[in-house]
Amino acid sequence: MTLSIDPHPLLDAGVFTAVFPKPLGELPSPDWLDELLSAGAQAPISREESVRAAVRDLLRHGGYKPTGRGKPSAEYLVGAAADDRLGSINAAVDACNAVSLHSGLPISVVDLDRAKPPLRLGLAQAGSKYVFNQSGQEIDLEGLLCLFDAEGPCANGVKDCQRTKTHAGTTKTLSVVWGSKSLGDRTIRTVAWYREVLEKLGCQTGAP
Repeated sequence: MTLSIDPHPLLDAGVFTAVFPKPLGELPSPDWLDELLSAGAQAPISREESVRAAVRDLLRHGGYKPTGRGKPSAEYLVGAAADDRLGSINAAVDACNAVSLHSGLPISVVDLDRAKPPLRLGLAQAGSKYVFNQSGQEIDLEGLLCLFDAEGPCANGVKDCQRTKTHAGTTKTLSVVWGSKSLGDRTIRTVAWYREVLEKLGCQTGAP
């Protein structure tokens, strides 16, 4: 599988795959992973206000407005964790959410068997949208950095597409850490910790 990245002055994406030892429905999140979903958990990376501002600048560059209900997913996680609303979904999503919560960087995770190559990172055009939850709600993607597959946009740093989300039968995922060049080596450090978390779950991680 190959993934191309369109030129972008700010994007510092961290992309890798994971193969899980069992389907997600047979792999409950262990206690240590559940604990990482708490805002007060010990983590090797911590949020900073500069990260929040840099992520918003990254998503704003193409014309998207990362505010209100369209704010970066990492900001939603902070609020949910503070209100004790950040519960377990499955091991893949829990790992993604834990690392995003503490790093401050939005992270997408998609089921590789549901995403259809070729894959690409780039800006969504005017009129682009997709359904992001089971109730059929849509997000307007114009100007937003997205992961694209053969059928169109399928993930971004705000809300991932319902059609490529993980499920009980998922065994292979692709993760995208939506980092900014203005944050130095934060993307590299975030990816390294993220892969450690997944490998502790028994996953094999590698290049896309």
